[in-house]
Amino acid sequence: AWTLLAGAGAGQTQLDDPQVDDVAHWGHPLDMHLATKGLQGWPKLSLEVWHVDHWGRRGLAGYGVCHVPSTPGCHRVTCVTWRPQGTRRQRLLGTGGPQLRVPEVTVTGAGDRFRLRTEAAGTVQLQLGVLPRHL
Repeated sequence: AWTLLAGAGAGQTQLDDPQVDDVAHWGHPLDMHLATKGLQGWPKLSLEVWHVDHWGRRGLAGYGVCHVPSTPGCHRVTCVTWRPQGTRRQRLLGTGGPQLRVPEVTVTGAGDRFRLRTEAAGTVQLQLGVLPRHL
């Protein structure tokens, strides 16, 4: 029931090379204007975190989904990420693990995820500013 009126609904952001404590800093603004006729299906953020190894190979670091807060103001949101568990060979050779064919199921089909073997992939800390109007 939600319509994107302005802003990008999807996109790719910059790359960071963590030097201290394996913490990557991500400073990319998300600016979206959404409209709805009802509160059914409150908006969620779907994240895909990728990494680049020493040889320049890209691989999936994890998927994450979190709800956008419904109250106005500035919010700190922790998004827990996970990834499909690769085979022992994939982990030893560092060739990257498996990826979902349709990453959108992380948002729509949460029940299907529990059929997968997954592993924790860390957290993403978000600072979101929410400005509701006419709710």
